[in-house]
This record gives sequence, C-alpha cells and structure tokens, in this order.
Amino acid sequence: MAKEIERKFLVTGDGWRGAVLHAVELRDGLLSDHGGRKVRIRFYDGHATLTVKGPRMGISRDEFEYDIPAEDAEAMLLRHCPGGTVEKVRHHVLHDGLEWFVDEYRGLLAGTVFAEIELPCEEAVFSCPSWIGREVTGLPEFRQANMLEARRRFRSSTG
Repeated sequence: MAKEIERKFLVTGDGWRGAVLHAVELRDGLLSDHGGRKVRIRFYDGHATLTVKGPRMGISRDEFEYDIPAEDAEAMLLRHCPGGTVEKVRHHVLHDGLEWFVDEYRGLLAGTVFAEIELPCEEAVFSCPSWIGREVTGLPEFRQANMLEARRRFRSSTG
C-alpha cells in the first residue's frame, strides 16, 4: 500500500532560492474533501494525475496516485472542482542530501509559501535548512482548502 510520510513548514526567507534544482508549475483541484480524505486532480507539464489520500495518522497517510489523460484532467478541473483550482510553483530544493519541495502559491493564495519534505519513515532524522520556520504539519488552518475558504471570506468582507 502506498504511504505518504510528509512534514510541512512555513518558509521564513528566500535563502532556498539559490538551491533550487528545478521548478514546475502545478494546477490542483479537489474533487472531494471529507473527513480527512481527499481526491485531487493535478495538472503539470502536460501531465495529469488523480490522487486519493486517506486521513492523516500522525504524519502518515495512505496515498494512491494514478496517471490520467490530460484531456480528462482539464475537464475535471473545469467542471468538477467546486472550490476551483489552485496554482502554484513547486521548487525542488536539495538540502543535506534530501529533497525539499517549496510551494509558492499564485492567485487567491498568492504570498503563501510552504516547504514540505517527504520521508522514508516517521522516525527519519533530518536537518532543517535556515529558511525553515514553524512546523504546520496537520494543522487545520494550514490545509489548502481551509486557507482558500478563509481568503474568500476575507475578500468578500472587505469588498
């Protein structure tokens, strides 16, 4: 069974920019998000995936990802993602032999930057780069869907 073991952090500066190996533009849309489970469509570089994630157990969760035709992904993003899509640039950054993903959001979440690291096991030891801030793994207010809702409410209340 496929597992995602991931930790998520706020980013405190631009020190990571000099260590970027490459970057990819992503578009994500949630088909379903309920009880910690989600089904996501992701589109990048002409490539598309459908991902099913189970509820988080600590820093781990089941994750199943499947390639799907790009045309199907475009149709699902357009017609079946009630929250709309999220755009971000994912920067692949190497630190101390491990790959970090730094996500810079565009659109409604512009200005938001997170760093994530995927680990081989929950007990894996790693060092944090100097540009890593507070850990936000599993905190509801830092879930993408909740951040989008908060930004939408803020925008509608400020006119």
